[in-house]
Parts: sequence; structure tokens; C-alpha cells
Amino acid sequence: MKKRLFFIPVVIAGVLAFGWVVMSLWNWLIPDIFHWSKINYLQALGLFVLSRILFGGFHFRGAGYRKPPFANSKFKEKFMNMNDEEKQAFKEQWRQRCGK
Repeated sequence: MKKRLFFIPVVIAGVLAFGWVVMSLWNWLIPDIFHWSKINYLQALGLFVLSRILFGGFHFRGAGYRKPPFANSKFKEKFMNMNDEEKQAFKEQWRQRCGK
């Protein structure tokens, strides 16, 4: 519980700091390059949140977080116990699924 109470102000401070960074970079670069207007702090926060939603998402790696299958020890053990023909068939299936 104490870790969560410590973590909440850190997250808030991080978001506020990133908002300031976005505003500073925008006001330093964009008006000179594209001749667009400068933005204020709230617009920078909105731009930061919008970019996280569109490009990165908000990943809270809590209890429901799933690791990729290759990071799973059961999967690795199963793959290592396959013979060469089974490994080749498995790799071919993934190539077909991924389009390579």
C-alpha cells in the first residue's frame, strides 16, 4: 500500500513534466519550422495524452499483463523438447501466419 501511495505522486509529477517538455519542444521547434503558433501548457498536456492514446497507449503492467509466448518458460521447454521436424513445422506455421 505504501508503494502505491508513493507511486501516485511520482506518476502525476511525470505527466506534468512531460507536458512541460512537450510544450517547450513545440514552442522551440514548430513555430520556426512550420510557422504554426505556440501552444500553452494545457494544450501541451492534451497533445501528450492524445499522442499516448494514438501511438503508445497507456500500459499499466498489472496482474493481467501477459508476456509474449516466447518469454514463457513452459513454452520454451516445449519448444526445446521438439525434434527438428517439429521445430521446422512450427517455424513454417509462424512464417505463414506472419506473412514472411
